[in-house]
Amino acid sequence: MSTGNAHIDRDLDLSNANRGVWLVKVPKYIANRWEKAPGDIEVGKLKISRTPGQKAQVSLTLSPAVLNLNDTGEENIPKDHRLDVSTVTQQTLGVFSHMTPANTDSVVPESEKLFMEGRIVQKLECRPYADNCYMKLKLESIRKASVPVRQVKHLDRIVQNYKPVSDHKNNIEYTERKKAEGKKARDDKEAVLEMLFAAFEKHQYYNIKDLVKITKQPITYLKEILKEVCNYNLKNPHKNMWELKPEYRHYKEQQAEAKKDDSDVE
Repeated sequence: MSTGNAHIDRDLDLSNANRGVWLVKVPKYIANRWEKAPGDIEVGKLKISRTPGQKAQVSLTLSPAVLNLNDTGEENIPKDHRLDVSTVTQQTLGVFSHMTPANTDSVVPESEKLFMEGRIVQKLECRPYADNCYMKLKLESIRKASVPVRQVKHLDRIVQNYKPVSDHKNNIEYTERKKAEGKKARDDKEAVLEMLFAAFEKHQYYNIKDLVKITKQPITYLKEILKEVCNYNLKNPHKNMWELKPEYRHYKEQQAEAKKDDSDVE
């Protein structure tokens, strides 16, 4: 059987493929006790009672050795449980296992072996009886779940804490700039254009900081307007500066006309 490109091919032992097995779901407190139990003790007894014409009754009784595995101060757990049985008909479920070779230093290393242990034919739900022992266990679990994770603790001495590091200069400047921009109100677009044209009458090139000071507009809003009427220089000698697009440079025409008039007068 191939298990994918990232794994080597292995053979799957199907000798037990037709064997029917049970899938049993047990409460968490039973699983915890069984996990702590040594491998050489009896953990419980399963009893199956069959009555003609009725469904089989299955019960589980935990062994005293498992019940006494509460050295950590855990609550006592119920001893007797019933198992609700349901037949698996709509699904095909199997149980697989693998065996790792014990001797990995041999000249010819053994490969891992995969086994199909059987096909799941029944599901069983292990449920406790509602006796006093189970009620106490349930009450304790609810109490533990209701305990808040964080609690107020009284300190009887001074705790040495490290003071937070001062904020970086660039973060402070950025915060102040954002606050300043937030207070600026957007003027009408025509009014902003008039301020820009008036500014470019005095100088041909401006950086964005100077234009923000002149117009007192949010930088994002101002850039939207600048992209319509200005070009942004990416090369020296006026790198990172804005200038009017040729079609908006009316002042150059006015200067040329003024020079022409002066020459005519002469």
